[in-house]
Amino acid sequence: QVQLVESGGGLVQAGGSLSLSCAASGSIFEINSMGWYRQAPGKQRDWVATITASGITNYADSVKGRFTIDGDNSKNTVYLQMHSLKPEDTAVYYCTAEIMTSPRYQSDYWGQGTQVTVSS
Repeated sequence: QVQLVESGGGLVQAGGSLSLSCAASGSIFEINSMGWYRQAPGKQRDWVATITASGITNYADSVKGRFTIDGDNSKNTVYLQMHSLKPEDTAVYYCTAEIMTSPRYQSDYWGQGTQVTVSS
């Protein structure tokens, strides 16, 4: 079994910063990529950012230049640094990872979500 445990988040004023982290644990053979999605109330879950095991990053246009994703392969952990936060960034943020639990088996895993609230 694999678990993703998120931490961070909370309440911040517009223009402020927050950091999220997500640690993967369990029967991990290899992690191909880790990333973040978010879901605002009444809306669909949207992709935010991804980092591959080799360090290649990609961002949604809505967060590009404000958010930074980083990873620590030795700790199976991904981080999301969020700056210049806007009220529209308010959402539950979910960590996700593409993990191989054996040389032949790969699956996607999700964290439980952490709330980020940006007040105006």
